[in-house]
Amino acid sequence: MSTLCFSVGRYVVSPLTRRLDDGAYSASVSIRSGRGQASSDRVLRLIGRFTTADSALSHAAAQGRAWVHGACGA
Repeated sequence: MSTLCFSVGRYVVSPLTRRLDDGAYSASVSIRSGRGQASSDRVLRLIGRFTTADSALSHAAAQGRAWVHGACGA
């Protein structure tokens, strides 16, 4: 599994990839906000199969950014 975290406003976005049995990659993204007991974490499993981990990671990062901007009304 590969990950690279980055912040967008009050959110921490962690795009994730996983290698599948057939050698393709799947993508998901974790979106966290808050601290301690007041924190929340959403994990989105994204549709699509990718030939490289980098392409899956890029897709997950883009979807995470899009979700945050939609949640913030920007």
